[in-house]
Amino acid sequence: MGLGIRRALALVWLFAFPAAVCADSPRYVDPENVDEDFAYQGEYTGQLGEDRLPWGVQVIAEGRGQFQAVAYSGGLPGDGWDRQPPVRTRGQLQEGRVPFQTEEASGILTPEGLAIYNPAGDRLGKLEKVHRQSPTLGAEPPENAVVLFDGTPESVENWRNGRITEDGLLMEGTTSRRTFGDHQIHFEFRNAYQPQDRGQRRSNSGLYVQGRYEVQILDSFGLEGKHDECGGIYSVRDPDVNMCYPPLAWQTFDIDFTAARYDDEGKRTANPRMTVRHNGVVIHDDVALPGDRSTTAAPLGPGPEPGPIYLQDHGAPLRYRNIWVIEPRDN
Repeated sequence: MGLGIRRALALVWLFAFPAAVCADSPRYVDPENVDEDFAYQGEYTGQLGEDRLPWGVQVIAEGRGQFQAVAYSGGLPGDGWDRQPPVRTRGQLQEGRVPFQTEEASGILTPEGLAIYNPAGDRLGKLEKVHRQSPTLGAEPPENAVVLFDGTPESVENWRNGRITEDGLLMEGTTSRRTFGDHQIHFEFRNAYQPQDRGQRRSNSGLYVQGRYEVQILDSFGLEGKHDECGGIYSVRDPDVNMCYPPLAWQTFDIDFTAARYDDEGKRTANPRMTVRHNGVVIHDDVALPGDRSTTAAPLGPGPEPGPIYLQDHGAPLRYRNIWVIEPRDN
């Protein structure tokens, strides 16, 4: 039954489409102002077949009624996925539904769920849409925290070139005035919904720790999880798992950073290290970073001086909120 379900979810390519991106492709920053496809995009989970085997599916809107579906045996990434290679396929919206068909089964996607049927028309089960939320979303800063942004006009003054939206969200392209050595960061971000864009054009930004080491921000929902995708340490390391939620969902990074160490003569004695939790899941565990170079496009080179938090402007609209830092008491 497991093989049959995998084949059922190995949905055929119904429509091919170009990877090219139009210069005027739509970019949505408000969940209340989106296209028709947005309702179908998201995460779906459930149990299928007589054996009630768990499955998770991520459905990615790719513009003009076209979708990619990524099926995970065992459940969604970070929530049961057994690390078997996911099954990828595509489908086209037709009269309010996205139908899929294989020789062994068929599937129907609606905004309410993804139903799977065998060739006789018997339903194997239905995967229900879920809206996961990071366990650290909305975390309150402790008393000893340095609050860098809390949605108030006063807190935007903590940022060089800081810009704030009417609803109290920080925008891309800004650098903290305060600098840090060892520290912990809590950071919340929301990717834009850019269904017709691809790759590095799809809601791209980055959080540069100390202005030196980039934790990539990208709408890489449903992608493979590479160093240049969301949560990757750019040009250094892939995340252990791709924990990116769908665009326009709030997400979190919780980062523990240990700065490089230098002796009195300025010689580096220890490389910097970083642990990253993306939406509550550890995706980098005490990873050693390069000591002789910063990551690509970093505004600050390696050195013993403290550095700021830099939020990259890569030409895409993003939103940030609830940013605070904890420093060791001996800093």
